Amino acid sequence: MSADPPLVLVVEDEPDLADLYATWLRSDYRVRVAYGGREALDELDDDVAVVLLDRRMPDLSGDEALKAIRERGVECRVAMVTAVEPDFDIVEMGFDDYLVKPVSRESLTETVENLLVRNSYDDGIQELFSLASKKAILESEKDAATLEEHEEYQALSARVDELRSELDQTLVEFDDEHDMTAMYRDFGGGLGGDPESAEADDDADQSD
Repeated sequence: MSADPPLVLVVEDEPDLADLYATWLRSDYRVRVAYGGREALDELDDDVAVVLLDRRMPDLSGDEALKAIRERGVECRVAMVTAVEPDFDIVEMGFDDYLVKPVSRESLTETVENLLVRNSYDDGIQELFSLASKKAILESEKDAATLEEHEEYQALSARVDELRSELDQTLVEFDDEHDMTAMYRDFGGGLGGDPESAEADDDADQSD
């Protein structure tokens, strides 16, 4: 196994913001930066463990880049980091987590850490956390009546419950091995960053 730190690919078309994210991460990880979707695909290889992916980019959207990443079969976790408010279309997207800008340094680094933990576990747990993330995102953005009337949410919720039941013992073992405090956020509460928790000198315009 390589002794090198995990490799994070930051994909963001605003150079100042991309470089800021990279600065936040470089003390703990190797980092590559891509300033657009097409460049991201050029930088993507099997060494990449986590991708932080903007959605709204002019050359190739984050949604298109995400689809291409999954089609390539690269075993990496992907977090969308975007100002695009999530809607029910996220249910069918192949990401693992979703952060709404502006994000704090703490939120970004915590997300990378959590995704790396997920990367070490089997497909069932990875699917559970991905779907639970989407469920929590929608619950933080939509009211109960809206959720109730959408089949996408109902199917998502049912699948999360099914996986929890199937993986009950595995999750107990998982909890025994890892500090789950942060990761439990995927089962409820918001997943976006808290802009007030960022340090003043880490502020940046995160509007795309």
